[in-house]
Amino acid sequence: MLAKTYGGAVYGVDAYLITIEVSVGQGTKFFMVGLPDSAVKESEQRVEAAIKHSGYSMPRIKTVVNLAPADIRKEGSAYDLPIAVGILAASGQIKDELLSKYLMMGELSLDGILRPIRGVLPIAVEARRHGFKGFILPRENAREAAIVNNLEVIGVETLSETIEFLEGTRKIEPLWHETRDIFFDEINQFEVDFADVQGHESIKRALEVAAAGGHNVIMVGPPGSGKTMLARRISTILPPLTLHEALETTKIHSVAGKLGSDTSLIAQRPFCSPHHTISDAALVGGGNVPQPGQISLAHNGILFLDELPEFKRTVLEVLRQPLEERSVTISRAKGTVDFPANFMLIASMNPSPSGDFYDKQLGHPDSPAAVQRYLNKISGPLLDRIDIHVEVNPVSFDEMTANRKTESSFHIRERVVAARKLQTERFKDKGIYCNAMMPPPMVKEICDISSAGKTLLKTAMERLGLSSRAYDRILKVSRTIADLSNSREIAVEHLAEAIQYRSLDREGWNG
Repeated sequence: MLAKTYGGAVYGVDAYLITIEVSVGQGTKFFMVGLPDSAVKESEQRVEAAIKHSGYSMPRIKTVVNLAPADIRKEGSAYDLPIAVGILAASGQIKDELLSKYLMMGELSLDGILRPIRGVLPIAVEARRHGFKGFILPRENAREAAIVNNLEVIGVETLSETIEFLEGTRKIEPLWHETRDIFFDEINQFEVDFADVQGHESIKRALEVAAAGGHNVIMVGPPGSGKTMLARRISTILPPLTLHEALETTKIHSVAGKLGSDTSLIAQRPFCSPHHTISDAALVGGGNVPQPGQISLAHNGILFLDELPEFKRTVLEVLRQPLEERSVTISRAKGTVDFPANFMLIASMNPSPSGDFYDKQLGHPDSPAAVQRYLNKISGPLLDRIDIHVEVNPVSFDEMTANRKTESSFHIRERVVAARKLQTERFKDKGIYCNAMMPPPMVKEICDISSAGKTLLKTAMERLGLSSRAYDRILKVSRTIADLSNSREIAVEHLAEAIQYRSLDREGWNG
């Protein structure tokens, strides 16, 4: 007898429909075909024990399980549930009328209890696309799948529950969420706020400019000056995620297994802060089965690299291509996977090995040569992709104890959102959405400056010793400052402010 159940395979951040065909007939032994990996092959032992503890029996005749299409590799333990149900239906122990209406996935323990799995959201999207009535899965994953509309999500705890539901002896109410309500309830719930920050007014302004134009930022300052504290608050002033961005971000975290059982939809921009000992593969993604790395988990959000020179040079260099193309391609012998990686890079570093700014008047434990060697750990091509450089000095005692009411993230975000709306209109149908993404030809077209502005920029580059890479960056940032001022033209004062944000391009900035 032949029975068919349905599941899904995740490759990259997308899912594919998998048909599990089970044939029970004359002969002996158990066969599994269709390019399964070791974890799928081992399901025979888990499935047999789960079937036995659920009150059914494993067929002792020839059983063939085929996972189709056979040219897609099947990985992981999530096929246990559809394989077990298929075996019971093919051996005539349960009815098979509803098997074609439901896609099912789940890992079985030996006593028949279902364990949570990865990649539920893209599989649920694929189930809806193929017209399935519902999706049967472990209860811990049900909230995640329920954000997909027009799909019954049936959360179950055991194999027995699944069988009783399919045979109509147990009624399980589908889990249903109003996706938009969840999204808008959580979109403005932050644990931190710029209102908590005393002092650092110039740095807050620089971060506002960065958020408004999508610019990458590097903050240079001694330990304890507040670099990390400021970085953690940038996500509170970025424009809110759109519903499409939230679903896209949630899919990536679902594939990586980073969603908790109490999380259904990521409504806030992610903030990823990997340790400086991270490997290349962990940062960009990879492995035998390609998984998203930290830069993809930061998609639509922020990647914060604290103490940038402490990261391995090879790790930093792999950031160059994702920063330009907003995606990362991982190639393996079995195929190529593209992961999205559209993030804002926020980096911080000490100004010298000892952590302090060089001061030739007061003396310094680090020589100028040592400071320069420390700064040279960051390559020119990487620095070329960072638009804003700011120096963060410690806050004075008077500023810390002033208890002044400072501007909240909510009010800063309002200005950022208004500036982004101008950019959305400006770049409509051009494939980009913010000033930071402008290619050089577009910079010349959009960032036109007056003769007075050209004179100022020329003087600044000559007197401050700004590098040639600073020219386009200054124009992009000045365009964003003009947008924050709701100005059509880039004024001299906009250029003057943008010039201040190129600290690391100045000759002798460290004394």
